Amino acid sequence: MGVRPRVIINAAMSVDGKIALSDGKAVRLSNEEDLRRVHRLRAEADAILVGVGTVLMDDPKLTVKAEYAKGRNPLRVVLDSKGKTPEKAHVLDGTAQTLIVTSEDSNRTFLRAEVLRCGKDEVDLAFLLEHLSSRGIRMVLVEGGSTVIWSFLRDRLADEVRVFISSRVLGGQSAPTVAGGLGVSSVEGSIPLRLERSERLGDGILLEYTVVR
Repeated sequence: MGVRPRVIINAAMSVDGKIALSDGKAVRLSNEEDLRRVHRLRAEADAILVGVGTVLMDDPKLTVKAEYAKGRNPLRVVLDSKGKTPEKAHVLDGTAQTLIVTSEDSNRTFLRAEVLRCGKDEVDLAFLLEHLSSRGIRMVLVEGGSTVIWSFLRDRLADEVRVFISSRVLGGQSAPTVAGGLGVSSVEGSIPLRLERSERLGDGILLEYTVVR
């Protein structure tokens, strides 16, 4: 196996750690300063990755907005084990190249996207990264949702975590947090991070971590 791409998890959350409302509906947490940072980061990335849940709930374009940054659009990668991405989703609008990654059990095809099938019940992330590396992808930006973010951390496949903390409190027991999934059963099993830098962005703060191996 060759050198896998560098994986950066990027997210925005409220002070209480929420990334959306209790019903899962997206809410803008990044301010203008952070949006500029995010789009510069997208322009630097070779691929930007989300789960199908994010596509179904938010319908993101996953492109670089010219008003915030200049650069090419990265490859859009959607983890969609059962092939649920709607044909009218923005990620299938043809404005940037898109790769839909399904499980081996799915036979769904898409008119405006390439399909990669890997893994049985869920996508094999290690295999996916190896595949992306073989295509010349050197940097992958993981933008959500919380289950996808947890999967990369759980499998020790993330290299960096960058979190913008908005000066808002959303509350809600069922509101999704940055990392979802099953989580760990003890502190000893937690994912250790090392804080590298912090930066004030308007009324919020950006924290940048490396994942400790």
